[in-house]
Amino acid sequence: MAEFLHLVLVKFKEEVVVEDVLKEMEKLVCEVDIVKSFVWGQDVESLEMLRQGFTHAFLMTFENKDDFTAFATHPNHVLFSAKFSAVIEKAVLLDFPVIKLKSAPA
Repeated sequence: MAEFLHLVLVKFKEEVVVEDVLKEMEKLVCEVDIVKSFVWGQDVESLEMLRQGFTHAFLMTFENKDDFTAFATHPNHVLFSAKFSAVIEKAVLLDFPVIKLKSAPA
């Protein structure tokens, strides 16, 4: 089975303290061992017309789809998702198996 990725693009509501949300997200991925890797970033380069209001991207890697499914239903994730949904203005989620064409050099 291929690695499985969970990509989330968000625009937070204006009044949100993004750093607080990020701390909770980092705590979540550290508590749930099936998250293989987690990276995130804030857009600093894209033109507004291209980013369509989205400001942050979050990417989680799982060993396979079954691990992602277990994460999605994990009680800690369910609790976090309810809080997360309340602080975002809009989001795009993509969940997909990895199709690797080129790996980073070792």
